[in-house]
Amino acid sequence: MPHLKPLNVLTNPSIEEAEKGVRDAILHGKTLLLVGLCRVHYVGRARSKLESGERIVIVKADGSLLVHRSVGYEPVNWMPGGDVVFNAKVKDGILEVRALRKKPVESVTVFFEEIQLVCSLSLTDSGDFSLYASEEDMQRAILARPDLLEEGFRPISYEKKVEPGFVDVYGEDKDGNLVVVEIKRKTASKEAVFQLARYIDALKSKSNRKMRGLLVAPSLGKDVQRTLETLGLGYRYLDPKKCSETLSRRKTVKLAEFFEEK
Repeated sequence: MPHLKPLNVLTNPSIEEAEKGVRDAILHGKTLLLVGLCRVHYVGRARSKLESGERIVIVKADGSLLVHRSVGYEPVNWMPGGDVVFNAKVKDGILEVRALRKKPVESVTVFFEEIQLVCSLSLTDSGDFSLYASEEDMQRAILARPDLLEEGFRPISYEKKVEPGFVDVYGEDKDGNLVVVEIKRKTASKEAVFQLARYIDALKSKSNRKMRGLLVAPSLGKDVQRTLETLGLGYRYLDPKKCSETLSRRKTVKLAEFFEEK
């Protein structure tokens, strides 16, 4: 286990002390945490202004910058790492921390009126990261990218109420057939097959269209494939990790669209 390096912490520093601490952290490529009363200006694909409020600002060793409110998990302003140049200066009693990205050209400037905390640390992190998704995440990923299920699939509804329960995803394939989708995050059992069959039986009585059933899971249990074939149902392999990556990419796009709307 790596030994944590000493923290450099300034609590309730003067603006000048905070400037020195920020400059030192940036110069030595440290991870930097700032807490204080600030406003934020963004210029790039569009323009945005965030009025004064108490916030947490994180500058990472790769140049990534994130501005967080006291609630919510998404940053309200951000800049990806890479070719980013930082500058810190005091002007008229305000600490300006500016991140400038050269390609594409954009900048985020944070104006600190008051500083409660400046914390810097050299971090070492080489641990592998594994993504895991819940069944709800897998459902959201399919709704966001129907081609994860199959080409031409079009979702109509989700959590559709039927007599035996709720259908995870209900849609239409490229040939116009109705498709009932049952999602399992782990190895699917025979019970999942029977559950899917019950949904289809309940829906067939309400529609004269051809209907397919698809069991979606990362793997199948013993004899489950044979049970599917016996009941005329299908299987689609879907890795929860791929669903997590899909949702993560969409979140990044959403953040980019946020700036473009400003």
